[in-house]
Amino acid sequence: MARIRSNAKLLIEAKFGPKKSVRDVASELPYRLESVQKLYNDTMERYPRNLLTKMCTYLECGIHELLILEDVNGEDDEDGEPQE
Repeated sequence: MARIRSNAKLLIEAKFGPKKSVRDVASELPYRLESVQKLYNDTMERYPRNLLTKMCTYLECGIHELLILEDVNGEDDEDGEPQE
């Protein structure tokens, strides 16, 4: 099974250094802090188009760099059922 993972944290740190706060990013986008935190921490379940557009523009990256599809074979799916 594959899963989508946010690469926002690495991209922000690569562009601005580790001292750039998520609060600053949210303020500069501008976008809700809670949503930016979820994208940054890779805990977001649904990705708002507007946030993705703003973040890609802000980071000067493509959607394929911001969101990564990774293989997670052997892990449980969202229903808690083991994968075949």
